Amino acid sequence: MGIEGSKRGRTHRMERINKQLQREISLLLEQRVKNDVAKNAIITGVDCSRDLEYARVYFTTLNPAAREPVLTELRSVKGALRTMLGQALTLRQVPALDFVIDRAPDYGERIDGILHRLGLDFPGGDGEDGEKDNESETHEENGNG
Repeated sequence: MGIEGSKRGRTHRMERINKQLQREISLLLEQRVKNDVAKNAIITGVDCSRDLEYARVYFTTLNPAAREPVLTELRSVKGALRTMLGQALTLRQVPALDFVIDRAPDYGERIDGILHRLGLDFPGGDGEDGEKDNESETHEENGNG
């Protein structure tokens, strides 16, 4: 169950807490965590339990091959992160953090690839102006490609 699927039944307060946790974890990774591998994480969302016991923290990286090593390092600093969150936030209880690789960007790229193969590209989806493929198709039609 991804971030979107877990939003059902969430209160405005929980959404606000999730956003606050996402923002704070991102800042702490950027500014206070000394683990350079863990700093490569891009926090994409947080899904906190209603009782604030647990928070599933979704992340990705710019380099897909780095996700597993980053996950390992995030898990190694989660205790320190939780302590720093306790100092930064005004929550009664700071949730235990569970880091999860966010697969949504991969899924989106797969869908884009399928749409591309079906010839259903949308303007602006391929390059800056979306004309890259149109130009190559024109060359092929004229026997120049």
